[in-house]
Amino acid sequence: MKITKTTTIQEIFDQFNTVFPYLKLEFYSKNHAQNEGSSADSLINHQTMVGTINPKLEDADFDLDGEKTVTEFEKMMKNLFNLNIQVFRKSSDLWLQTTSTDHWTLNKQNGKGQRSIVDYNIEPVDITDFDVD
Repeated sequence: MKITKTTTIQEIFDQFNTVFPYLKLEFYSKNHAQNEGSSADSLINHQTMVGTINPKLEDADFDLDGEKTVTEFEKMMKNLFNLNIQVFRKSSDLWLQTTSTDHWTLNKQNGKGQRSIVDYNIEPVDITDFDVD
């Protein structure tokens, strides 16, 4: 992942989503406590440049490590770039903040998201067709 002062939030979002397609990042003007969600009223527009949020940012290029926990990744983004992020996981048709599973790795979160959208095509069982004698 490459982050510079002119990188937009959307570009970070896209880079992350390429590696973890069943996860997404959202960016906030306020930090959240561990195991707590972030408030939608502090959401940052995706067209915002990182340099606007952190004028002292130094360019960085790093690999996304799927073995990092969500907590570790969120802390790294805060410490290196002063970015308040929240990881979301796909859950069927919804996006859930990973607050109660922040101790899971990014790979585990992504796998859980992928499994949530699998269509198993299981035939329904007619529960009225049983003998009750």
